[in-house]
Amino acid sequence: MFYEVELVRDVEITVEKEKRDAHNFQRYIITCLLENLLKEKANKDHGYFLSVTSLKSIGKGVVKNESQCVSFPITFICRTFLPFEGEILHGVVRHIFQRGLLLKCGPIKYAFLSARKMPTYQYVGGENPVFSSKEFATIGNDVVVRFSVLGVRWIEKRGCIKKEFVMLASLEGNNSLGPISLSDSDEFDL
Repeated sequence: MFYEVELVRDVEITVEKEKRDAHNFQRYIITCLLENLLKEKANKDHGYFLSVTSLKSIGKGVVKNESQCVSFPITFICRTFLPFEGEILHGVVRHIFQRGLLLKCGPIKYAFLSARKMPTYQYVGGENPVFSSKEFATIGNDVVVRFSVLGVRWIEKRGCIKKEFVMLASLEGNNSLGPISLSDSDEFDL
């Protein structure tokens, strides 16, 4: 689900950068804010940061002792993506295993669809493994799949995964779930 949230972030800049004209200085602060959000990527409460939709205010700078930095509180509206249990989403198949498959859904890299949650599909191994149904529907790599979210978990840090949401997916309970065809395009950009 997409949300619009109001956030406040402190942006620190060095004193030399503050000696610019007002228009370029504001642009520089906003650029720093966007770079910081890109590094932060997501948080548990709001989900993935997608875009800043409006700037509400840039507060007065506070000089940090001994560091030659000035910190500006910035209030802004940000569009975020945070999936919830029961939501219907689309994802692109990235890896197929005998026990299920991994989907990428927008900024979420790890959505697991277990073979147990695809009761009408059977695993077909080989060089290019797929899941196939009796109705001749096939789920292979790069296929877009409509699924229901079973669960969502935030991972702060585990192995190579840092600041990510992971999801469990299902095709049970709704006839509209499964592979979808895109009539006008060969690609699906999430």
